[in-house]
Amino acid sequence: MNVLLIGGGGREHALAWALSASPLLTTLHCAPGNPGIAEVATLAALDVTDHPAVIAYCRRHAITFVVVGPEAPLVAGIADDLADAGIKVFGPSRAAAELEGSKGFTKDLCREFAIPTAAYERFTAAGPAKDYVRRMGAPIVVKADGLAAGKGVVVAMTLDEALAAVDMMFDGGMGAAGAAVVVEAFMTGEEASFFALCDGETALALATAQDHKRVGDGDTGPNTGGMGAYSPAPVMTPAMVERTMAEIIRPTLAAMKARGRPFKGVLFAGLMITAEGPKLIEYNCRFGDPECEVLMMRLKDDLLTLLLGAADGQLRTMSARWYDEAALTVVMAARGYPGTPEKGSVIRGIERARALGGVEVFHAGTAVKDGEIVAAGGRVLAVTATGRNVTEAQEKAYRAVDLIDWPGGFCRRDIGWQAVARERTPGQD
Repeated sequence: MNVLLIGGGGREHALAWALSASPLLTTLHCAPGNPGIAEVATLAALDVTDHPAVIAYCRRHAITFVVVGPEAPLVAGIADDLADAGIKVFGPSRAAAELEGSKGFTKDLCREFAIPTAAYERFTAAGPAKDYVRRMGAPIVVKADGLAAGKGVVVAMTLDEALAAVDMMFDGGMGAAGAAVVVEAFMTGEEASFFALCDGETALALATAQDHKRVGDGDTGPNTGGMGAYSPAPVMTPAMVERTMAEIIRPTLAAMKARGRPFKGVLFAGLMITAEGPKLIEYNCRFGDPECEVLMMRLKDDLLTLLLGAADGQLRTMSARWYDEAALTVVMAARGYPGTPEKGSVIRGIERARALGGVEVFHAGTAVKDGEIVAAGGRVLAVTATGRNVTEAQEKAYRAVDLIDWPGGFCRRDIGWQAVARERTPGQD
């Protein structure tokens, strides 16, 4: 098969790395890609917002399957346009991608179909939103309704912080994403990332992971797109996985089908594991980043076969197997992130890090300048390692990080801390 992968971040490098190992693959193309992806795929200088250009490229290169990595093209309807052109695609339709494109849409779906989530209200003006905040009190969560690159959520611990977040969003601080706002109750528990492949009818549970959203050690500082992750997530016991499938994933799939928006692709549920059980924080309509990096390191089965099964409606006959080893990824970000990152700093030593056994360094925001790898984004590298447990994977990942010579970058030094604490104290809840 000739496959085109859409995207150019760490998630897409991990997907390209896994797809390139498939016995079904003839050629792999990626648009726009990055220097790491260029090692396993032919890069295409395409504007992925220009859907006719993408379709023309597919026809020119006999592409038989397109895998869409990021959310923005899906919300913009690229899957619909490819399907209309007769090109098979992995990823939900524009209508189904509204699960990520509008937090309010998802919250209303949860309310209608009794899917467990935090209490909430939706607002299109600051005044009523602030009245609701004052009535509910803090802590409280303020979310931009639309796509905000993982930065549209403010977990406000004080009333003043919540009111300021409402003003910031309605004053244009999140651009068009903040034209509408969801304000919801603060949930207490442990977060987990849960993934299921969906073909419109059937959901196939994938491995679990846990992300670290805050920029600083000890989960301090502003939210980011994700500073690291590990898999599996110990909080997601087999019983909790089954509850999540029964109470959240399968009801969502049935609800979307009932609304005439069957969901095909990967459903990424951000969960809060509360004293009452799993509750939905939000949905994404694509693999998480950096969760995808750890999932791909643990996947035993052929990724391309699984993605085709979702696209072809064949998941009821399929299963996904995982290596028992844990995987952990540390995101190396450019100084200034999650504000304005400093671009252009030179990165050396990636090959030294990759030479360690069980380590891959996925490129997330890099470019080549004068023959050198340079930082070209906020999150720049995802240094990923496997080990017998999270403790071993963590130790190996940081050993690899320390082999990378990049004065212009930084990372958290405590990725996986909750799992490591559990492993040091067996039986801890």
